[in-house]
Amino acid sequence: MESSLGPLLPLFERERSAGNPLAVGVLVHTAGSTYRKAGALMLIGANGDYAGLLSGGCLEGDLREHARSVIETGEPRIVSYDMRGPEDLLWGLGLGCEGAMQILLLRAAADRDWQPLTHLARALAGHAPTAIGIVTESAHPDLPAGTIALPLRAGPALAGLAVGRDSVSADGAPQAQAVLRGQSVQAALADAARSGHVSWVEGDSPSWKLFVLPLSLPPRLLLLGAGPDAVPVVDFAARLNWKVTLVDHRPAYAQVSHFPLAERVILARPDDLSGALDLAGYSAAVVMSHHLPSDLAYLTALAQTAIPYVGLLGPAARRERLLAELGPQARELSARLRAPVGLALGGRTPESIALAIVSEVHAFVHGAGALHAESHPL
Repeated sequence: MESSLGPLLPLFERERSAGNPLAVGVLVHTAGSTYRKAGALMLIGANGDYAGLLSGGCLEGDLREHARSVIETGEPRIVSYDMRGPEDLLWGLGLGCEGAMQILLLRAAADRDWQPLTHLARALAGHAPTAIGIVTESAHPDLPAGTIALPLRAGPALAGLAVGRDSVSADGAPQAQAVLRGQSVQAALADAARSGHVSWVEGDSPSWKLFVLPLSLPPRLLLLGAGPDAVPVVDFAARLNWKVTLVDHRPAYAQVSHFPLAERVILARPDDLSGALDLAGYSAAVVMSHHLPSDLAYLTALAQTAIPYVGLLGPAARRERLLAELGPQARELSARLRAPVGLALGGRTPESIALAIVSEVHAFVHGAGALHAESHPL
């Protein structure tokens, strides 16, 4: 999924509070080698400030000029760049990226309830999977380019959201909403939210084309042990916009002030882990308390969950001792356990170890194969 919203929120919230309209850039099509893929988002303010990247910074300056027009007129626009061969030189950019992209720019402002940003931000706050649709081209008089489709059944956290724009036919029926509430569009939104893949829906008589964009939800990381070596893990994870929860039974460690970038810091006994928080919905858990009885209690609780990645800090001998003490429950963890946790990147500092841990979790949640560490200094 490319539609990561977290890095865009500060600019969105600043401009919305000031009542300033924004241009939303949506990468709808790519060919060849490009920095980002279809579904990537960026925001551009009327003053030229922007958040998010659709290229490595090469095209954003030109996009700002197009965005000003979109903000002023309210008319969406597709901007195309082709950096393949001689066409690149025509732009005068000389990027040599050997790729092409189409970017849809549309205006988000108070008169349209800041959609689709409002819907996406609410979904992100509730960690709720969702998808939106954007009409990119249309011959349908009541379904102009830039029309937004939102899911009808988004759950309680997303209830009451409008679908489509206020186009009305001669008999008073909202034709745009009728199309966007139709089975084909709503099924595509549901499929995209579930799969995380962009897609297209097309209609005819008259023709229209809808780009379906899922929201990329950030991984949720559970750290069991809030010692000093957990600080760089949280820092690296936060830089990736992950949501991190820390748990520790030691009051001196479970301090919110130690982890200002964490979503939650919880003081709880290891044997009360399942009672202290809901363990569903985490992408990964890392056990790093440096205390054998605590780690055993954490692993016991994690064995009864569906968390797909469980990392354990420490050498192989420590892992074997803990698995032996787990007994039959060890089988529940065998396919999910990474121990020693982290990629074999080298380095022995807490920062190096944190980088190895976050790198392995990153590879796992993004489905990338990677070399697992066979030894660990701690």
